[in-house]
Amino acid sequence: MNQQEQQSSAIQMALHEYKEGLGHFTEKMPDIAKKYNAFTEACFAKGKLSQKEKQMIALGISVFAQDEYCIIYHTKGCLDQGCTEDEILEAVGVTAAFGGGAAMSQAVTLVQEAMTDLSGKGSKMQQ
Repeated sequence: MNQQEQQSSAIQMALHEYKEGLGHFTEKMPDIAKKYNAFTEACFAKGKLSQKEKQMIALGISVFAQDEYCIIYHTKGCLDQGCTEDEILEAVGVTAAFGGGAAMSQAVTLVQEAMTDLSGKGSKMQQ
């Protein structure tokens, strides 16, 4: 397995682990999960900000918080909402202005790996 396949596998595995863990939590704590899901759905619904803008905000916060699962999840959310590579990189660049080297290290590694893997386009993503 080459390095790109390993990165892709790691990204997909992280998404799978998150979904699996969330499913287990939902089975054990259905009331909390239901209320949490309703809250987050309301937060990410289109309002004064578009869903695309909200996903970019969430990605920035995830990078700042160093939360790898959320970084992957919200990179996917950005791509699903039509963000370009340049928009995503600009958003995480702003995050790095606040989060310093730790945020920049996530921006230039995990965010880019997730974009490559989840876009299915590799380096041919729209700019």
